[in-house]
Amino acid sequence: MTTDSRGRPHECKACGFLVNGTCMVDAGSITGSLVESEQNKIRNVLLSHAHFDHIKGVPLLADNMVGRTHGTPINIWGLPEVVHLVRQHIFNGEIYPDFARLPTVEVAPLTFQPFLDEKPIQLDGIEAVPVRVNHSVPAVGFLVRDEKTAFLYSGDTAETRRIWELGKEERRLKAAFIETSFPNDLKDVAKASGHLTPETLRGELVKLGRPDVPVYIYHLKPSYLERIKTDLNALRLPNLHLLEEGQVITL
Repeated sequence: MTTDSRGRPHECKACGFLVNGTCMVDAGSITGSLVESEQNKIRNVLLSHAHFDHIKGVPLLADNMVGRTHGTPINIWGLPEVVHLVRQHIFNGEIYPDFARLPTVEVAPLTFQPFLDEKPIQLDGIEAVPVRVNHSVPAVGFLVRDEKTAFLYSGDTAETRRIWELGKEERRLKAAFIETSFPNDLKDVAKASGHLTPETLRGELVKLGRPDVPVYIYHLKPSYLERIKTDLNALRLPNLHLLEEGQVITL
């Protein structure tokens, strides 16, 4: 599998990961980072939760794809409560057109697909398993895998457990993409908002128990970037890496 990270934290962009050219894991950076021909290949979008920085690319993607999906709409996947929020508050005909019904239901560019916690989703040769995590709103991470490889995506989360248990058991695991949003001295803010610091990240990696697996850090708050980097360096973990915009990782 190939994951393409679009969204550099210190340029204040939101996050999104393009998998195998056809599936977005979160939608913060679709139209801001992908050219039209790349957008046209997207068939599935997995939403970890409903916060704006993770969904903001969906409306413009829909706008760009009107008349181009040829009766095969792009699947927008999320928890039932996430699908409800996005439809009620974004695609409501007031904030943005309801592109699950327009121009007609038959040729609309989007369709919304609720998923269930830990029930695998089959997506063009890959399987995604949504796993509840500990955020300030209903949220999941994902275990994404094919026949040979797998990676873990934390989504937005504070200390949690189940996703690390599944990652530890996954023999094909080749990478873990884990958020770290705040520096250690803002641990109270991180806890209140449902995020990790480098210090709490260390504890989560112990739960994962896979020191052989490269860990890629994303979702660093731009205002605290240098402080987070300093705290991450202090962990002295050789398999820890910061993601960069446009970085392509082949697993």
